[in-house]
Amino acid sequence: MKIDCRKLFILPLIAIAFLLQACGTQERKLVLIAGKPSHPPLMHEFRAGCLLLEKCLQGVEGLTVEVHDNGWVSDESTFDDADAVVIYADGGGKHPALQGENLETLRKLVERGVGFGCMHYGVEVPPGEANEEFKAWIGGHYEHMYSCNPIWEPNFDSLPEHPTTRGVEDFSIKDEWYFNMRFVGGIEGNQPYKAQGMEFMPILVAKPSDDVRNGPYVYPKGPYDHIIADSGREEAMLWVVERPDGGRGFGFTGGHFHMNWGNDSFRKIILNTLNWVSKNDVPVNGIESKVTEWELAQNLDPKGDKK
Repeated sequence: MKIDCRKLFILPLIAIAFLLQACGTQERKLVLIAGKPSHPPLMHEFRAGCLLLEKCLQGVEGLTVEVHDNGWVSDESTFDDADAVVIYADGGGKHPALQGENLETLRKLVERGVGFGCMHYGVEVPPGEANEEFKAWIGGHYEHMYSCNPIWEPNFDSLPEHPTTRGVEDFSIKDEWYFNMRFVGGIEGNQPYKAQGMEFMPILVAKPSDDVRNGPYVYPKGPYDHIIADSGREEAMLWVVERPDGGRGFGFTGGHFHMNWGNDSFRKIILNTLNWVSKNDVPVNGIESKVTEWELAQNLDPKGDKK
């Protein structure tokens, strides 16, 4: 019997190629945690916002998304194969990360290199609680009476070159944009920063006018002397970090008004960021999506006359 040596050589190569292809298409898993109902209708619509983002991420190659509502996951075993966890919820003392043993659970995930991000009120933790963790995990946090939360319309007309900005056009949109965070290393947060293995990159940066700095803020109404003293300074409202543990993180201060998810650039930069924090490749032109008014009206919390 003749043996074709060429076939003996080709078969292992086919097997190797198959394995390489399989490794290259590894699914990344993103866990989105939506907070409990909060604020009047069309504000802090955490569940509806997360479900809308999940819908927009469907079909993104290499990414699987899970949405969990009411402030945490029902079964923490879902974290076992998670590549990123993102919280879009009320912060302060109500922050999901501060309930029960959740902070310790997140600590173990971060140590494993899992990405972590927080959006809107979720970037705030109380003074003295999880402050160092949030600086180390997402690069910074909101601090009551140090940071401020005016409703204003910044112009994002100078986007840096980064996977999160791919395909995003300059935009301006009214929101409750927090600024003056407590950033890692005591930095102002409007410039890239590297220290002790962390790489910090501001993504959405704009200069508040003096009228914005003078307030009123949403709460307390201000003005704060130290906010006024920094007149003319640019402020970061979306920033990302690459951590020394190999994981990624981000903080995003917008997301108060639910209807803003209908803005293509506002939505795309967060879709890109969610993909990036999960360590999935961001397409050259960013993540394309379409949202209708009907879709924006779905899954809203039954808030009634909540104030």
